[in-house]
Amino acid sequence: MKFQVLSIIGHAPHPLTGELPSTADRLTQVVDVGVAAEEFGFDAYAVGERHAGAFLSSSPTVVLGALAARTSRIKLLTGVTVVAILDPVRVAEDYATLDQLSRGRVELVIGKGAEAGHFDLFGLDEEQQWDLQKEKYELLRRLWSEEGVDWEGEFRPALKNVTTVPRPYDGPPRVWHGSATSLNSPELAARHGDPLFTANAIQPRAAYAKLIDHYRERFEAYGHDPARAHVAAGSGGLLIADSHERAVARFKELYEAKVAQSFKPHLEGRAGYNTPFRTIEDAIADGPQLIGSPQQIIDKILGYHEVYRHDLQSITVDAYGQGTGEQVETLQRFAEEIAPVIRREAPSSLWE
Repeated sequence: MKFQVLSIIGHAPHPLTGELPSTADRLTQVVDVGVAAEEFGFDAYAVGERHAGAFLSSSPTVVLGALAARTSRIKLLTGVTVVAILDPVRVAEDYATLDQLSRGRVELVIGKGAEAGHFDLFGLDEEQQWDLQKEKYELLRRLWSEEGVDWEGEFRPALKNVTTVPRPYDGPPRVWHGSATSLNSPELAARHGDPLFTANAIQPRAAYAKLIDHYRERFEAYGHDPARAHVAAGSGGLLIADSHERAVARFKELYEAKVAQSFKPHLEGRAGYNTPFRTIEDAIADGPQLIGSPQQIIDKILGYHEVYRHDLQSITVDAYGQGTGEQVETLQRFAEEIAPVIRREAPSSLWE
């Protein structure tokens, strides 16, 4: 298995202390942690895209560009690029530029995003989100793989003989499809023979397994080689302690305060927005959150692998307002005590 670190660059007051770092300090922290992730042997670092809520990830290309300048090996991903609200020409240009700067280390994860407010912000109808995503993604594919593109669609002006520049570094970057609640993303990924990135962040395991099963079934039905049906999985935050008892004692108040802080009453009842795992005991037992001893976390990831058969596991070390030192310490423990076991037990040929 391969491992990725993801930050959606949350910028809310610490759920217990109320402390809030400056914007500049928070963005610097994200880049510093990305550099540490490369040093500890992680395979990828991802930055989300949010345009609503308490986040600083509205310009992931800029943040990833800063990270590209300070790293040399680690893959640079998004988590997710909200292609439905963006101009595909701009997406093609921005990420091809980043791909050139990083010498081919860029891969996109596209999706509708996890904040309901961004469609209004960009003057778009949320009811059309899946049509927007499909059309804009398929145009992006053509812009990266073809020159002199002629195109007409519903949601942007037609193109005539367009070649976006720069071109990607070494062919079109791989595009994953982020999947959280709907069969639309697995279906689009399967149609084009693309990999799937399951959110695996809030809902019970069975909800994500249903989407992955649909993806694999449709991937083969579209005539693609099942061996190429790569899957990645997120997680709901990483907290490591020496034992289960210490994890509960150390993190219970923090975890439950963060759950309360993040609750979105206006989205109550909509899948994928509010976690049903309200207590830390529930999260450890049944949630996607990686909380507990190293062995507990190993067992949980391998348990997901039995169901998902995923190639890439994403972790998040800043979900609960941790400082830079604590994030780096958590990364190091994961890299030294957890990752080697899982790499051995669940090998993957992704990126090899």
